[in-house]
Amino acid sequence: MSTGVALRQARAIRVAWPVSLETLQRLFAGEAAALDGDQSLAALRDILDADNPFGDFGAYQGVAEVTPGWELFRPGPAANPTLGTAGQRTVSPSLTITIHIPAEAPQADVDAALERLLAAHPWEVPVIEISEVLLAVRPGAQPLR
Repeated sequence: MSTGVALRQARAIRVAWPVSLETLQRLFAGEAAALDGDQSLAALRDILDADNPFGDFGAYQGVAEVTPGWELFRPGPAANPTLGTAGQRTVSPSLTITIHIPAEAPQADVDAALERLLAAHPWEVPVIEISEVLLAVRPGAQPLR
């Protein structure tokens, strides 16, 4: 048995998700329960709780990292923004949610979960980034494929 670091291939999804200013303020004050009370996050919570490969860490499911912050944007003339006015810089309270997907997850399951994420996102143009990553895991865990 190796005592070195094992690596696991995965994909990381980072999504910017708007929340209320009250939720953001409560999070910065250390109130993690604010995530459960924000209605704009209900659809995202449902997706993470569903039977799909999002946040699959074997013994743990629906794992996501949440970073509070702000999103900056300026809607163009053709935009139909949920928040803000065309031509004016807008600052939106938001969360950056990072979700990992095992590399071996069936693509059809990943696509279905991504379609659900896109449909649930409140922005006209959601910011959803997908990248290939390597996760360090303890020796004896799932090795790099």
